[in-house]
Amino acid sequence: MRLLRSLSRSNEGATAIEYGLIAALIAVALIAGLGTFSDALLNVFGAVEERLDTVTD
Repeated sequence: MRLLRSLSRSNEGATAIEYGLIAALIAVALIAGLGTFSDALLNVFGAVEERLDTVTD
């Protein structure tokens, strides 16, 4: 019975869940941001490649 009372008063599990939710939200934000950023980065590398092709031809 003493064990059950101590477990009900413990906040460690709630803290771990909160950290897990924060990490999941950060991961979702990074994935969404990198999707947009990768398109812009591909465009920049494409433009650099085209200019290098015109210089070397």
